[in-house]
Amino acid sequence: MWNSFWRSRDRFSLDQLRYLTDQLTKVQIINEVNKGFVIEALRSIAELITYGDQHDPSFFEFFMEKQVMGEFIRVLKLTRTVSVPLQLLQTVSIMVQNLKSEHAIYYMFSNEYINYLITYPFDFRNEELLSYYISFLRAISGKLNKNTVSLLVKTHGDEVVSFPLYVEAIRFAFHEESMVRTAVRTVTLNVYHVGDDSVNRYITSTPHKDYFSNLVSFFRKQSMDLNKLLSDTQLNPGPDSMSAIIAAIDEIEDNLYYFSDVVSAGIPDVGRLITDGIMMILTFPLLLPSLRVMPNNDMQHGAAPSLYLLCCILRIVKIKDLANTIAAALFYPSKAFTNSSQGNFNCFISDHDFTSECQGLDSDNLTNSSGFHSDGILVQNDCTSSNLSLREVLLAYVTKGNDVLVLGSLSVLAILLQTKELDESMLDGLGILPQRKQHKKLLLQALVGEGSGEEQLFSSKSNRDGIGTDINVYHQKIKEQYGVSFLPSDAGISPHIHRFQVINALVSLSCRSDISAEILWDGGWLLRQLLPYSVSEFNNHHLELLKVSYKSYASALVEEVRGIWSDLLISVLCDEWRKCKRAMESSSPRKEPNCILLLPWKISSGGHIPEGSSFAAGKRMHELVKVFVLLHQLQIFTLGRTLSEQPLIYPPGDLPANCRAQGSGIDVSGPKAGTEVSLGNALPCRIAFEKGKELHVYFLAISLGISGWLVVAEELPLKKSHGVVRSVAPLAGCNPRIDDNHATWLHLQIRTSSLPFVNPVHFKDFRKKKTKASVDGRWTLSFKDEETCKSAFLMTVEEINFLSNEVHRRLKPLLNLETPIDLPGSSFCFPEDSYSYRTHPN
Repeated sequence: MWNSFWRSRDRFSLDQLRYLTDQLTKVQIINEVNKGFVIEALRSIAELITYGDQHDPSFFEFFMEKQVMGEFIRVLKLTRTVSVPLQLLQTVSIMVQNLKSEHAIYYMFSNEYINYLITYPFDFRNEELLSYYISFLRAISGKLNKNTVSLLVKTHGDEVVSFPLYVEAIRFAFHEESMVRTAVRTVTLNVYHVGDDSVNRYITSTPHKDYFSNLVSFFRKQSMDLNKLLSDTQLNPGPDSMSAIIAAIDEIEDNLYYFSDVVSAGIPDVGRLITDGIMMILTFPLLLPSLRVMPNNDMQHGAAPSLYLLCCILRIVKIKDLANTIAAALFYPSKAFTNSSQGNFNCFISDHDFTSECQGLDSDNLTNSSGFHSDGILVQNDCTSSNLSLREVLLAYVTKGNDVLVLGSLSVLAILLQTKELDESMLDGLGILPQRKQHKKLLLQALVGEGSGEEQLFSSKSNRDGIGTDINVYHQKIKEQYGVSFLPSDAGISPHIHRFQVINALVSLSCRSDISAEILWDGGWLLRQLLPYSVSEFNNHHLELLKVSYKSYASALVEEVRGIWSDLLISVLCDEWRKCKRAMESSSPRKEPNCILLLPWKISSGGHIPEGSSFAAGKRMHELVKVFVLLHQLQIFTLGRTLSEQPLIYPPGDLPANCRAQGSGIDVSGPKAGTEVSLGNALPCRIAFEKGKELHVYFLAISLGISGWLVVAEELPLKKSHGVVRSVAPLAGCNPRIDDNHATWLHLQIRTSSLPFVNPVHFKDFRKKKTKASVDGRWTLSFKDEETCKSAFLMTVEEINFLSNEVHRRLKPLLNLETPIDLPGSSFCFPEDSYSYRTHPN
């Protein structure tokens, strides 16, 4: 019989299908001798049925007539090896996946053959078999619709009482292998999006609804693992720390996107089940208790991952009740959600704790309609508590926290502001309702004739006097449904006061000198969102704080005019002006929430830069410019002026008399190695670029507007007083110094011509070679006598002064905010000198 299997026959013919089926029916036992034939027969039948579905319907008619699916089941019962069930699952998966005919699909799903395979007790200790089984379930779910789903369920009356595909799939929802979990989620989403009412009732009934609470419990376990990873990495950072954190973050966000996809199916009660799960299992006992300010002003460990998770939940899971409940919880102190023994993220890192929750929730232990435990978060009422509300804790992080906590708090506030599911009254109560929305609300009230709408619209204090009724609804829900009997700390306080607190915190942040410029920009963006049209809610104290801080940074900017990077100061300033303006006017925050957790590693990945190096000075200058630009734009805003596309900077001015650049034949492009220059103003000296190879050269210091160069040239033998440029270095930051012991030696510090921090592409290259790149170069020039050395020193100092004075002159309108300056050509930024100059008359 086995030899006849290999004889020549048309591979894609009905005869071949008939032959294979006939041979399969003759198999009465499967052993090592014939299992190869059985496996090949199963594979070939799948191939033939798929071919016939597209080319010849008689193939599938034969398949139905001969009850081949029944033969598959019979063969499965005969086998004692893993290879045959594995091929059988693959065969049925291929057939289900590739069949296009509805008639064929209906047949495959009828007669309980598929359900038999789904519930068959396969040995899932074999990982490959499990993989094929899960693929089999996914293939079936891909063909589900309102018609086919009825073939896979058992009903009693109008109610579904059995649905093997769903029940068996969620058994593997928390498998250790991520590919298995992903496939199971695909199966469940395909089930949820069928839209069958009886199926929807089935999955939200006891005990199947426990799947949603277990999902949240699994997510909580992942959250705790992330926190432990962050803690361990801080103690023992390794080369793969960043990649491990990014992988954990991706897993966290994938889970939340799955929650969002589940909710989007629109099944009644599922949104409520997920909301209650997130609040009762994760937010109340874990995230909110981690947000508190300790008595010694140390920020609570675990706050950063909690802030990150709150941001992700609000941004990804689009449930109105969830968003508003989280927002309403911010009016309570952290101890409202935990006992004194539970207020720490790390307290929940326990595999046993997770395991007990993932076993499912017994109906005997349910304490509310959703099936979630409320034990552990019920606390005694303490109306006299002086603890800050969580809303105030966020503001305390803004004014007192480090970079990570400031960024985390700003991210939470920004995402609350951007969450469309959040009621405006909730934003108003939190003090972050944008002024334009307030005006719109009050205008509508005035138009429909509501009492005080018109008065409030034209009042300087256009907020309501108390927390809105919508907020009270959620406070009541937190008390009654979730068992939190604490009174909210901010109950009954005017939103106008809350808004003032937010603005006060953001203004204070803008004046902090210990926070990075990037994060200050995020605070500036939030401030602009709250006050997009005017500064009516700024008081004199706010204005004075901003003014004092601005003047401080303006003074520091003037000092940078004579700094190491003065030649790039205007260029960097113009570039950051445009970036800051775009950032302030953007409709959404610039950063993803994961920046909260990645920030420490992004800072450390820049590598160590020696404090005295030009690169350290460059980073300080860059940070200074970014903060100055932010404060300048906020000042323009407070003065009621329009923010220009470019900073107000004077155009290039006249060149000084007897300009060395012109006398040397240098244009705005600057000297280049190998080009010819006039040596009329140059001084002869000696220099050794390589050990033991001393060169006789000419030295020249040149400035041209806001650019400057140090030039070393070799004299042309046939063209006296002219030379070829051998080497060029920046004039700014050269720090000329005559040697204390050798009065004929001139020392010059040599930096690079560009700042790698400004250009992300260059910065990547810089970080790869940061050890060498962070070390400045040095020239030592030897002159024939002390007088020539001193002349070279004075020439260099003079050209540095020319460059610095020109930079300072151009910046003057930018530093003069008190008096508006309107000069022809002064409203544009000129980072480079790109045109000819005139010389002052003698």
